[in-house]
Amino acid sequence: MNLPNKLSLTRIVMVPIAVALFYMTFIPYNYIICAGVFAIASFTDFLDGYIARKYNLVTDLGKFLDAIADKVLVLAVLTVMLTNPLVFAGTFGFTFGALAGGIGVTIIVARELVVCFLRMIAAGKGKVLAAENVGKIKTFATDFAMLFLLVAVHFNVLYIPGIVLFLISVALTVYSGVYYLVKNRDVF
Repeated sequence: MNLPNKLSLTRIVMVPIAVALFYMTFIPYNYIICAGVFAIASFTDFLDGYIARKYNLVTDLGKFLDAIADKVLVLAVLTVMLTNPLVFAGTFGFTFGALAGGIGVTIIVARELVVCFLRMIAAGKGKVLAAENVGKIKTFATDFAMLFLLVAVHFNVLYIPGIVLFLISVALTVYSGVYYLVKNRDVF
């Protein structure tokens, strides 16, 4: 197993650690620690791809592990974020933020499912659908927004920027999903 694949596996292993830290409220600043683990795991997403391309270590297993690791990390942490009203509603109980969080997470999950099913259909026809730059930008924006919102549980000053970043990431999610479907419409 090459280094990029090991990094993808490491990201998968970090998911339950991040989730556990989210719920360990007896640890001071647990959400910031969770954000740190999430940030490190997210960085491995960039790093494994960079190493694989630079050193020609791209493998089918790596493509599979990378896609799974990325989706499991983001979707697991987004899901647990919904379980604590402070994350999306803030300490002021901002209803719009809670609503945006619930709807936004639903949109992100739906987009990931649609893209996965599209890739499965394409694979059944012998076609591989490569990741697009717009999807990479969407992933970065989503990860960045999630970090802001996790840290904002302890530092409220980051709450509004976190919600704004999250809404931008949801807009990018919709755009990238539509872009991916239109670009690959011949798969249908």
